[in-house]
Amino acid sequence: MKLTSLLTALAFCFAVGAAGAQEVAPESDPEAGQVLVLGQRPGPGMWQVSKDDHVLWVFGKYGPLPSKMEWRSHEVEAVLAKAGEYLAEPEASARVGIWGGIKLAASLPQIWDFQKNPDGAVLKDVVPPETYQRWAALKDKFMRKDEEVERYRPIFAANKLYASGLQHIGLSNKDEVGPAIDKLVKRYKLKVTPATVEIDMSDASKLIKEFSKSGLDDAACFSSILARLEADIDHMRVRANAWAIGDIEKIRKLDYTDHEGACRAAIENSAAFQSRSDLREARAKTREMWLHNAQQALENNATTFAMLPLKEILSPTGLLARLQTQGYKVVAPE
Repeated sequence: MKLTSLLTALAFCFAVGAAGAQEVAPESDPEAGQVLVLGQRPGPGMWQVSKDDHVLWVFGKYGPLPSKMEWRSHEVEAVLAKAGEYLAEPEASARVGIWGGIKLAASLPQIWDFQKNPDGAVLKDVVPPETYQRWAALKDKFMRKDEEVERYRPIFAANKLYASGLQHIGLSNKDEVGPAIDKLVKRYKLKVTPATVEIDMSDASKLIKEFSKSGLDDAACFSSILARLEADIDHMRVRANAWAIGDIEKIRKLDYTDHEGACRAAIENSAAFQSRSDLREARAKTREMWLHNAQQALENNATTFAMLPLKEILSPTGLLARLQTQGYKVVAPE
């Protein structure tokens, strides 16, 4: 089981142009005056990481995307058809085991209770008055009828508000690209090289209790999501469209609040998370593993394919930047 899937289930982790594309008439959103692209779209071109005549092609995954868009890139398919290896994304996975699964199932009521504020408190009791006023205005806009959410801890309330905001403007965080890539990898019978660290989560029910006791310092997460919904709605639409048609330069020029970083920090800085060295070290280990896999693939294969989050690719401290500092040539798509 993927660790991210388990953490989401436990409710303490914040879910963080090719030729031949079908032309479809765009859909306009009268409220914002923006246009959302529909139909089959290719996304951006691929980054090339090379050593001599060996090339690692890297496709940039992004979200949220238009909810009525279908992804297909003939350029990606052509690379996969001749690739010798597929480098899977860095990820941590959770080993629960049969007994751990039984204990986890027995803990479900406690899991869902963890989403709520302790002692019956509501959001108005746990966030500053001015922040609550901002929340109330956005809630009235995106999910007016949901009163249960007022009992949620800030991080979970904001997460639900964000999902409703995306739906309101025609965007979705559903991963359309990953499953499509997996099907192509199976079709061409590619060697798959994981960058996975397995974490023993057989004591998941105990970890839930520890998180419940330690609480979360999620004020920054809550505020950053409100800020993004207040100021970044139109930019989210622009970036989604830019990804769909492959306009990377437009994406590069648009800054936005990093609410995922703030919410991840709320989890990772908690006492429960910090008490587990395997959780603290997992992300760094998977990244080092991916870099090693990339170096080996560039040594052994004429053509290799990989997919990474676009944010990772564009980051000056990301995985491609690290390969570049090690002497590999990195070329962005035009």
